[in-house]
Amino acid sequence: MFYQYNPRGATWGNIVWAHSVSKDLVNWTPLDPALFPSQPSDINGCWSGSATLLPGNKPAILYTGIDSMNRQVQNLAQPKNLSDPFLREWVKSPKNPLMEPTSANNIDSSSFRDPTTAWLGKDGQWRVLVGSLRETSGTALLYKSKDFVDWVQAEQPLHSTLGSGMWECPDFFPVLSNGQLGVDTSLNGDHVRHVLKASLSAKKHDYYMIGSYNATKDVFIPDNGTNQFVLSYDYGKYYASKTFFDDGKKRRILLAWVSESSSSADDKKKGWSGIYVSCL
Repeated sequence: MFYQYNPRGATWGNIVWAHSVSKDLVNWTPLDPALFPSQPSDINGCWSGSATLLPGNKPAILYTGIDSMNRQVQNLAQPKNLSDPFLREWVKSPKNPLMEPTSANNIDSSSFRDPTTAWLGKDGQWRVLVGSLRETSGTALLYKSKDFVDWVQAEQPLHSTLGSGMWECPDFFPVLSNGQLGVDTSLNGDHVRHVLKASLSAKKHDYYMIGSYNATKDVFIPDNGTNQFVLSYDYGKYYASKTFFDDGKKRRILLAWVSESSSSADDKKKGWSGIYVSCL
């Protein structure tokens, strides 16, 4: 598991990717940080992102870096040694950043973050979502790539909701229409529905929609006939969740951050802040 971490204190800042491993999702052993600022594209912080398994079971991380101009950009990192079962060392692409806000694509450089796990379309192209904001509309920007390095922004987002504010940590995955098993992120067809989830920055809660994914037009169509988020994962301080597919046990696992309600002074006194919870 990777998670946002400040190695210099209990409050937010100096963000790196901490790294822990577990055999049961309950007991965790911390390792050295997996990602820390080292390139112009992430010199001011390595923010949230997601991992994707490429062909040959080769994992790749897409993550948001804060570059030397304090812009939010998307970067790639891959394992240095695939024979290491803990994947302790990661190598960043020399082509970083792979996605960046420009005047041409009309993206606010302060509202462009948290890429999802990518999925593979029938056309052989990878697709990934990046959370963003356009005026008051939260949106899931869509990017495509044939090689996981050169990404092109789609003409339209996968989905957008008027008045919802910034979408952080978006998540997008299929679920069986009938059945309890989890399915691979790239699966699509009449036998699955799709879940689109966003962490709404203005409300500090996680909301989701269930609907269908039109792979030809690359758009998400909610089942409820409205673009508004009405379903919530949880009603407490539950935020920035992510799912991954466990192929071994055919289940989808949800991990989320619980930010608690303590003050910064309390966090400094106890020496830590925030906890993680998992749901199966």
